[in-house]
Amino acid sequence: MKARARALRRSSPVGAFVATIKARIFIAFFVMSLLSGGLGFYAIVAIAHVGDLVGRTYDQSLMSINYARATAADFAKMRATFARQGLTRDKAAIAKLDAQITELHTTLAEDLTIAVERAQSDRAVRAALAVQSGVAAWDDIRRSFGDLSAVRPERWDALDHQADAIDAQIDMLVNYTAGDGFTFRQAARMAVGSELRLNMAAALLAIFGSGVIAWLLHRRIRGPIVSASLAAQRIAGGHLDDSIPTDGRDELGSLLRSMAAMRDNIRAMMEREVRQRQSAERLLTDALQSSREGVVVVDALGCIAFANPMALKFFEGLGTAGNSSGETNCREALSCDGEFRLPNGRWLRVSRSATEGGGFVAVCSDISVEKEQEAKLRETNLRLDAALDNMSQGLCLYDADHRLMVVNRRYGQIYGLPANAVTPGMTAMEVLAVSSNGGNSAVPSVYPVIDELPNGKVIAIERRNTADGGFVATFEDVTERRHAEARIAFLAHHDVLTGLPNRIALEQQINASIAQTGRDQGFAIFALDLDDFRPINDTFGHAVGDELLVAVANRLSACVREIDCVARIGADEFVVVQRAVERPEDAAVLARRLIDVVKAPYVLSNQTVSVGVTIGVTVAPGDGTSCGKLLKNADVALARAKAEARGAFRYFEPDMDARLQARRALESDLRHALETKAFEVYYQPIYSLGSERICGFEALLRWKHPVRGFISPAEFIPLAEELGLIVPLGEWVLVQACTDAARWPDGLKIAVNVSAVQFTSASLVSAVRDALRTTGLPGRRLELEITESVLVANPGVTTAILHSLKGLGVRVSMDDFGTGYSSLSYLRSFPFDKIKIDQSFVRDLCEEDGTDFIVRAVISLGASLGMTTTAEGVETEAQLARLRAEGCDEVQGYLFSRPVPITEVPNVIARWNGATRAIA
Repeated sequence: MKARARALRRSSPVGAFVATIKARIFIAFFVMSLLSGGLGFYAIVAIAHVGDLVGRTYDQSLMSINYARATAADFAKMRATFARQGLTRDKAAIAKLDAQITELHTTLAEDLTIAVERAQSDRAVRAALAVQSGVAAWDDIRRSFGDLSAVRPERWDALDHQADAIDAQIDMLVNYTAGDGFTFRQAARMAVGSELRLNMAAALLAIFGSGVIAWLLHRRIRGPIVSASLAAQRIAGGHLDDSIPTDGRDELGSLLRSMAAMRDNIRAMMEREVRQRQSAERLLTDALQSSREGVVVVDALGCIAFANPMALKFFEGLGTAGNSSGETNCREALSCDGEFRLPNGRWLRVSRSATEGGGFVAVCSDISVEKEQEAKLRETNLRLDAALDNMSQGLCLYDADHRLMVVNRRYGQIYGLPANAVTPGMTAMEVLAVSSNGGNSAVPSVYPVIDELPNGKVIAIERRNTADGGFVATFEDVTERRHAEARIAFLAHHDVLTGLPNRIALEQQINASIAQTGRDQGFAIFALDLDDFRPINDTFGHAVGDELLVAVANRLSACVREIDCVARIGADEFVVVQRAVERPEDAAVLARRLIDVVKAPYVLSNQTVSVGVTIGVTVAPGDGTSCGKLLKNADVALARAKAEARGAFRYFEPDMDARLQARRALESDLRHALETKAFEVYYQPIYSLGSERICGFEALLRWKHPVRGFISPAEFIPLAEELGLIVPLGEWVLVQACTDAARWPDGLKIAVNVSAVQFTSASLVSAVRDALRTTGLPGRRLELEITESVLVANPGVTTAILHSLKGLGVRVSMDDFGTGYSSLSYLRSFPFDKIKIDQSFVRDLCEEDGTDFIVRAVISLGASLGMTTTAEGVETEAQLARLRAEGCDEVQGYLFSRPVPITEVPNVIARWNGATRAIA
């Protein structure tokens, strides 16, 4: 009955489908997919739940804590702003600070509102309300103060007490929100743990169900597969008579029936193949015996199994007993495919084909005659190829019909043609079309020809007729020769770096302008010199300097017309020739444009820098009619402009030449004075108001000219900076001052001024270190004075140098504070030891013009930052008394002593630090 029921199920369409292997596999994987899908759906729901918990944790707990802390920060800013309000007397500043407090109060209320909205407990809400009411009460108390200088101490105590209460309430609010967040986090962790356990249980259940389904599927299909595998192995082993079970109704049953049919077909085919092979062997034997090719069969062991008559003829003695030379020659020839020469001079071409048994069949062809002809042809071709391929010119040989016969490799290289683009048999016009990229160039009628290609190459073409009516054309690439000639001609009249005309070309332009000068029109010559180029070149390197010069040249060229000329005649010196100048004002317009364009910042490869330009202008023919005269006048005007105001321009005036000669003489005398050490160091005492005694001296450089007498430092110091002499001069002053100070009492310090140019030198730190080591002066007794301009030029590099100097124990002071940029960021970026108040403020200290407020502010600032304040230029008792009342630490000026030479320093020390004091 069960068998009958199974038969009925198989006969129905559904039963037949279920009986197939693909149906069983489909059902198994469908059930496993349902399990995996259910598990995945449950995981998605769990992840969504966890995501909701995370979102609520951030939106409520964390945001509530953050805004509670923001409330504390807002109140702290309100208190700080109110404190700043109490330190100022400026009504506008007070009003501005009061507006800031109101704005902060509004911000605090907004932050507090958000914290309450995100809070998760009533206690946090109550704490927030308490904070809000407390801040309002604090603000009411603050507003009731009015004039802060008149507020009684008990009211300040009430305000501070209210602020402390608010801080405590804010701390309680933060703690409440943090505690609520912790409670919510614990609940979230428990929910996540529960979801994880449920997911693990569901995963284990799905794995178990999948394993059961896989086991049932394996049990059902394994038997038929084993039967099919054994039948395939028997057929592969050649057992074509074994029986194959064919009663299965599924796919494997169909496979077994097909294998049985295949076995019968294989058996019939084998019998037919045997008959065909026997017939082929008879035909092959006849062909081998009569073939003109030698055929040798070698088995897998390397033994010669067969050789036809032609092979026996090629290898004499092969197969003859006692004669091994023939077999040896045969084995050598058959060792590989290719050509082989026999001892008798015969050439054979051997071609081997592998056999199924592991051996091979070799076919030997006699190519002796072919080899002889090939050797002769190869020798001829080698001579010709060697000649053609080693030519530096391209070559094309044409016959009488102007068809190409020979072309060498160099021709294709010259014209950039791909291989085989030009081949023998092409006409001259076809070759020309290919070489000119399909152009319609005509064949030249006159030779030689210079052909300039679109890619810039220059080709020299020669043609010679041949005796048979054809011709040979040679092609030589003369591009490099032409470029070299053009480059030489260009460099003879242009600057290598910028490509601008050089002095030779400039003089030609000026002479041409002089020749073209008319009655109503002249021309102007501008001598330009870049300001602050040398510090940039020394600081960032010559590569940046060269790039800057090129950029300046481009900007200058863009400012002038085509009829004008821009030339470079020195390192940072340029000359502009402006033609068709009707009046001097035309030159002024161009000069201003040049200054504005050049001083704009330059964005280079690795740096952003700025330079200025100073210009001297001379106008022809009024200022001269010769090139040399005009260039000299422009240089004189440039020198005047540099001396008066850099970044400006000056016209040439006749009396400038005399001043220039005087400046040149002063430059020469300054160099000579540096070489002969003709300078002196004078010392002005620095008086401490706290200890009522001299606490040190400032070293001041003096130069006594042999003719002019003492020259003001304001005159020769800028000149030394411009000439690059300030670095060695400053190092000499440093060593001399340290040497003199080393002989003074230990409590006295020495202050030395450092130029901004010295900070562009890499040797400043090493110079200070060497001076201290050589003289034995402790670093704590040396004080270096710098101005604010040093920090403006390159604050990053300057700050690094100042820290290196501090590492030597040297004190650093900011000189002339308040006369420059006066940026408080400089005091913050570097911890100065001293601030020196400029004498311009001290001079007007007793005047009712607000100077006393500035001095008081600087002294207060220094005291707040822990810096000593020194006032310069104290000349009267009233100034001293005022500075003493304001709390100034140190003073110096003519009231105590003028700068004195080293020989008078002991007398100054004895006067002010002895038993008798002139000022008490």
